[in-house]
Amino acid sequence: DHRPVGVVGQIVPWNFPLLMLSWKIAPALACGNTVVFKPAEFTSLSALLFAELCQQAGLPAGVVNIVTGDGAVGEAIVTHPGIDKLAFTGSTDVGRLIRRATAGSGKKLSLELGGKSPFIVFEDADLDAAVEGLVDSIWFNQGQVCCAGSRLLVQESVEHRFLAKLRARMDRLIVGSPLDKSTDIGALVDPVQKQRISDLVQTARDEGCTVWQPACELPDRGCFYPPTLITGASTSSTVAQTEIFGPVLVAMSFRTPVEAVQLANNTVYGLASCVWTESISLALDIAPQIKAGVVWINTANQFDATCGFGGYRESGFGREGGREGLLEYLVACAEDARPLAPSVAAVAPDAPDGVPVPGIDRTAKHYIGGRQARPDSGYSQPVYGVSGQLLGEVAAGSRKDIRNAVEAAHKQSGWAGASGHNRAQVLYYIAENLAARHAEFAARIGAMTGDANAAREVDVSLERLFTYAAWADKYDGAVHQPPMHGITAALNEPIGVIGMICPTEAPLLGLISLAAPALALGNRVIAVPSSAHPLAATDFYQVLDTSDLPGGALNIVTGDADELARVMAGHADIDAVWRHDGSVAGCAEVERLSADTLKRTWVSGGKGRDWSDDRQSAGRTFLAHASQVKNIWIPYGV
Repeated sequence: DHRPVGVVGQIVPWNFPLLMLSWKIAPALACGNTVVFKPAEFTSLSALLFAELCQQAGLPAGVVNIVTGDGAVGEAIVTHPGIDKLAFTGSTDVGRLIRRATAGSGKKLSLELGGKSPFIVFEDADLDAAVEGLVDSIWFNQGQVCCAGSRLLVQESVEHRFLAKLRARMDRLIVGSPLDKSTDIGALVDPVQKQRISDLVQTARDEGCTVWQPACELPDRGCFYPPTLITGASTSSTVAQTEIFGPVLVAMSFRTPVEAVQLANNTVYGLASCVWTESISLALDIAPQIKAGVVWINTANQFDATCGFGGYRESGFGREGGREGLLEYLVACAEDARPLAPSVAAVAPDAPDGVPVPGIDRTAKHYIGGRQARPDSGYSQPVYGVSGQLLGEVAAGSRKDIRNAVEAAHKQSGWAGASGHNRAQVLYYIAENLAARHAEFAARIGAMTGDANAAREVDVSLERLFTYAAWADKYDGAVHQPPMHGITAALNEPIGVIGMICPTEAPLLGLISLAAPALALGNRVIAVPSSAHPLAATDFYQVLDTSDLPGGALNIVTGDADELARVMAGHADIDAVWRHDGSVAGCAEVERLSADTLKRTWVSGGKGRDWSDDRQSAGRTFLAHASQVKNIWIPYGV
């Protein structure tokens, strides 16, 4: 049910040139794609040697193409219309540029970007083992690692003891030639990187932090920098928030597990983290709360092709490795059957002067936080039936209404923590209550759209609700067995708060087809319903009121789709935006604006969907877009 995506452009950094090449090219080829690969200009020779191996192995010409050069070559790959998918590993700033450059192009995109990963040490941890893990986490490859444990969070009761052990271990680190097997820390990549690290450490001093470096002997020549420990930094300090990408560790303390999680998540990044404790109960309680794509328990820097690797937030989206990594290089065959987006416009009255004005205000309000809410603007817009009669009015949403909906959604964090069984019960209840008003909704849809088979739309809407209620406690993760004494648990976690622009056609079915899978997996939703036919959605929130859905789990804001999509795409506290109304320009704008916070997007471009076709409009593809995979590495006996 999937096919290769086509021609894949891949761009990698200099810190692990051969490893990055294998992570990128292997899954692309395994899925039947062809590759245009650009190594970093500093580390091109290993890629060219790999090209020779491809020739010796008999790989057909054109399957793997290696193109060396600077950033201009990367830009040419990114903007080339013949590239179907881009996979980039590198800095967050460049990732933003790529997201903007590909907006509206229809290219699949995966980004593995920077990090500021926490290394959490609890008071019951094996402190000596944790010190060795920390050395591997932050000083491996001179700290030039995207998932380096550059933020040490140590419980206050053992802080002084742990830091004393750490300083003693730092005193024994050897800085020297990377070709000497006794060397612990080699040279940095170039003088520019060394100067950047020096400037950031000086900034820490200027901000009142304490900088400690061991009295190690540095080589006379080369870009060497000593291992550095910074203490006394506040959570807002530059070195506590900026990815340094060097052998520099920032240490802070915490008192309780709750505070540890708060400090760990106090970053725009979310690539990886480490948790050190002898309590498996505590470790498995903390790991799901950390907003990072990978959590290592009592270990660090573990990787395997069977286990996905990738980030949350501004650490990017998409995964390397695992089943989820293969899906990055595949396209569901049902996507090829999608029709062009239909042209659906709001109906204008045939004779406005002859339409009677209702004596009672019939304006449907927004639905925010489980309550009907008047629009902040005070404005409304009319909704006319297919024959021109006034059916009612809906609120004209604005930036303030979206802001209120986001606030309500974040307050309802308990929905994500509810069991899958509980969420399933609520979705079943919604379906049951909608079924009781089947004729009413069919009549409403028929009056708005003129569809003589409106009852069929209600029927399929009910099927979707029941389907995703069944999925709510069955869309499980996986347990991998990498080559270590332990397992890796791959958890399907909710994205968070998802903003949705629903299709203009199928006003009820489109809303439910998008919102139901998101709700089933624990997301909170801010939905902008069909701009032409919004009354089905405003009637639907009456069903929600009687169905035990917690307030804030699903918020409905009516209004202009372009204006509200613009607000959601730029909002820092919305984690993903879906736009499926077929607006080519609007979808491109969502992707472009999302680059500021690197939120996930899922847009329809100029295509629509047959919303009654389960192959196009339901199933695992929708669930995958509503979830992100976290891999938790759990060793035995460590």
